[in-house]
Amino acid sequence: MSADTLWTALAMVLVIEGIMPFVSPSGWRRGFTQLLQLRDGQLRFFGLCSVLAGLLLIWFLN
Repeated sequence: MSADTLWTALAMVLVIEGIMPFVSPSGWRRGFTQLLQLRDGQLRFFGLCSVLAGLLLIWFLN
């Protein structure tokens, strides 16, 4: 993997992450408020699921 690929992937993450606050700031704020109410274990579970889904997607794409 080259540095260009890494920077392109990072740029895509920023674009995807920025879509929701741009399109629906109030909806994003409500969702973020709900995230703040979750316990640490729940956040860790969702984080682990995201990591595993990302790794699985990378594995399938290669």
